[in-house]
Amino acid sequence: MASRLQQVSSHLAPSDNVANKVGVKSPEDVVIVSALRSAITRARKGGFKDTLPEEILSAVFKGVIDQSKIDPALVNDIAVGNVLPQGGGATNARMAALHAGFPETTSINTVNRQCSSGLQAVVQIATAIQAGIIEIGIGAGVESMTHNYGPQSLAPSSDKIADSCPAAADCLIPMGITSENVAAEFGVSRAKQDEFAAASHAKAALAQKNGWFKDEIIPIRATVTDKEGKESTVVVDRDDGVRPGTTAEKLNKLKPAFDEQGTTTAGNASQVSDGAAAVLLMKRKTAEKLGLPIIGKYITSAVVGVPPRIMGVGPAYAVPVAVERAGLKLSDVDIYEINEAFASQAVFSVEKLGIPFEKVNPKGGAIAFGHPLGATGARQIATLLPELKRAGKKIGVTSMCIGSGMGMAAVFESE
Repeated sequence: MASRLQQVSSHLAPSDNVANKVGVKSPEDVVIVSALRSAITRARKGGFKDTLPEEILSAVFKGVIDQSKIDPALVNDIAVGNVLPQGGGATNARMAALHAGFPETTSINTVNRQCSSGLQAVVQIATAIQAGIIEIGIGAGVESMTHNYGPQSLAPSSDKIADSCPAAADCLIPMGITSENVAAEFGVSRAKQDEFAAASHAKAALAQKNGWFKDEIIPIRATVTDKEGKESTVVVDRDDGVRPGTTAEKLNKLKPAFDEQGTTTAGNASQVSDGAAAVLLMKRKTAEKLGLPIIGKYITSAVVGVPPRIMGVGPAYAVPVAVERAGLKLSDVDIYEINEAFASQAVFSVEKLGIPFEKVNPKGGAIAFGHPLGATGARQIATLLPELKRAGKKIGVTSMCIGSGMGMAAVFESE
């Protein structure tokens, strides 16, 4: 893997283009004007269990419009990442945009790069802006794992291809088993995984207590039905999977979830969740012309392939490519938002990269508050930018592993 990464990286030297350079402001920079998310709630149990994905997404879209004060008619295109809905969630996304107040002239599409779908949507919009195809766009993501997660979400696959190509067959390995493969192959102990998971909850609990999520979460009114069928309206404004007081000792009592002899448990893996997020992007000159606040700048991104059987290692190989492409060193990055699909792969990635754990997910991650698949990539940006500002830092990286064997990463600068 390492030698192949070096071969890839050697052809990815920083561009000579002046735009989107760290530390240099250009009218052609692709900037972020708003990045917001819903709270993330537990699938089938939490505040959004009776809310459809387009309803969550519409509320987040409205939040972006209200916060930025942008005329919705100026938004040319919207890309929405999602993974599980039938039809790629295309109808749901269009309904959400129209309901939120975007006119019929604002186009929309959906994208599925599995766990990086939300980030892919943002990068797709940023790239279209860079190329001059659109002026203003939104990259977003949404997932209701309550409504769409389960056996029905698995499409039939070809036995002929799986039987004749071992790597293709590995794409069918359940995610939990790929986590066990990473732990076994790279010696990530159960103790390390549980310690990492407990730290995720502790950081998220502290962030909730201190109000550090308030700048990124849009409160949403949702209807909840109880066991007796009685409906009530609640305001969902808090990630409900965070468990204060979680310790490694408590997590160590949980049984392995995928392999009796394994180390991955319900406590050191990401939670099944519902949520949405959206990021409003345009060129700096456009934001300045419209008098809109600039909260951050998109620098660059990278996607790499890794062996499907250990798909969780993706961030360890995507992050260096993106960081090098940005003209930076790993040590230049102030905060890393690395998705906690499983503690095994997150721990491996952090240790492989050689970055301090204190730079990783300072407000907790998916183990504590969940991983609504298509939304996470956009959610990380909504989490990253306020934290960079709060901490007085400048450079942030978001990254995640991707089912079937990939990793994606992107670099952002706070303003």
